[in-house]
Amino acid sequence: MSAAVRASEAGRSVGTAAAGTRDAASIRDLPAGATHVTAGVIRSGAWMATQECVAQEVAVSFELDGEPHVVMLATPADLEDFALGFCLTEGLIDEPADLRSCEIRLREKGIVLALSRASERAGRGEEPRRNLTGRTGCGLCGTDDLERVIRMPRRPLPPTRIEPAAFARAMGALGDEQPLGLATGATHAAAFCDLDGGIRLVREDVGRHNALDKLIGALLRAGLDPGQGFAAVTSRASVEMVQKTALAGIPILAAVSAPTQLAIQLARDVDLLLAGFVRGDRATIYAGAARLRSGD
Repeated sequence: MSAAVRASEAGRSVGTAAAGTRDAASIRDLPAGATHVTAGVIRSGAWMATQECVAQEVAVSFELDGEPHVVMLATPADLEDFALGFCLTEGLIDEPADLRSCEIRLREKGIVLALSRASERAGRGEEPRRNLTGRTGCGLCGTDDLERVIRMPRRPLPPTRIEPAAFARAMGALGDEQPLGLATGATHAAAFCDLDGGIRLVREDVGRHNALDKLIGALLRAGLDPGQGFAAVTSRASVEMVQKTALAGIPILAAVSAPTQLAIQLARDVDLLLAGFVRGDRATIYAGAARLRSGD
């Protein structure tokens, strides 16, 4: 869609950054979702003016079949991926084909994603509007029905198995695959990795759940099989991260930080392998240990 091109360009800031506290002198073109601002560095009591590379954060309004649905705070890049992934993991569509079009409209105070669904899906009227802005760190804000907080995948997760060494390989490589995070120090990343730990796709955002939604959207648009790999995230594994992973059909989630109790419970309920504290050659397996296989 032509709107995808306009959205991609709208979400990218290109410029040259001067030396700053994040070694901005090494940055030539700013990555998508970044901009630079004037700031001051205090070092040993001395003030030095500088140009700093910072992550962009804007209000992104989801307009669903002509009606406002929710406003999320997000990085303005990879917006079509965001739209598709969010709609799938929030139950607004059942399949990627249900999202008929995504028009990106730039506004003075943010961005509107005008989404149109296939007529048979749009006519159900099952989804309530969220009644709060989705804050940067919130994946379930505004949900007012307990029955809708935890949703199970429509199909059983595939019986995928993995060698533990794949987690270390993926996390070891992921640090160099985050241009926005390296430039700003302010974003989370979500990656889709093959079963050997090779990174296939990466998406970044100021919100960890937004990064995962973007990754899921990118995965669907690329036509990759979600059952033949795993998701790796540079954040904690809260319940909405496990839920989104499972709803996308990805059977394994590896997180650099800890999971929560509810996330562990959900992972066990849906037979998802949940690994936390994946750092170096260590990983703590909280659920789905039967999916591990020996490398011998």
